[in-house]
Amino acid sequence: MLQTLKDKVAVVTGASAGIGQAIAQDLASHGASVVVSARRLERLNSLAGQIQKGGGVALVVQADAGDAAQIDALVEKALAWGGRLDIAVVNAGRGLAGGLLSSERGQWEAMYQVNVMGAAHLMRRAGEIFVRQGRGDIVALGSVAGHHISPFSGFYGSTKWAIAAVAEALRLEVCGRGVRVTTIKPGIVSSEFQEVAGYGADFEKLTAKFGRVLEPVDVARAVSFIVSQPPHVHINELIIRPTGQDYP
Repeated sequence: MLQTLKDKVAVVTGASAGIGQAIAQDLASHGASVVVSARRLERLNSLAGQIQKGGGVALVVQADAGDAAQIDALVEKALAWGGRLDIAVVNAGRGLAGGLLSSERGQWEAMYQVNVMGAAHLMRRAGEIFVRQGRGDIVALGSVAGHHISPFSGFYGSTKWAIAAVAEALRLEVCGRGVRVTTIKPGIVSSEFQEVAGYGADFEKLTAKFGRVLEPVDVARAVSFIVSQPPHVHINELIIRPTGQDYP
């Protein structure tokens, strides 16, 4: 067990599936009390049950990660339940296939509302708490699609480029007060994300050459490693790709 996570309280958004679910499970397995949040209540209840069955501690808070009022309520419930907050994993997000010309225009605002505005609001709320405490970890999930923009997901990539910039700006603002802000940029991860985002057969052909792609737990292990570092050690940014992925 990573003993530094014992007695820590963590919030994980987008925890109903994929990377968020795996992060919540891994943090709980290392002793953290985890507040799991997403819109799909049934899945959250199932996740909390799995965590508790394994001897962990979890609280379910149904919330829309793009709604500022619901984010505020999530933070307040986490504080009331755990008596503190130590880790905020800003994971909730949505994808969208295509670039500026080919992506579905009707989804632009909704994607930015979750991936940028909602994420930034949670980072701000957590940052305010952590500055008062003089400690805390904010981990924002970006993407390699925001590190090297790809025409296959260019507009989505712009949201991940933006949140990486927000995270770095926040890091500069709070690092002198004991608060750590990290951006993780995963490559291709096997989850329901691709199907929901509308990536089709061409994308599957492109990624087939990479060989084995990442699993959500691969990213989860990285999060637990990052937040378990001693207070004077800060991993600002981490890019994690399948070994065979050359681009993006």
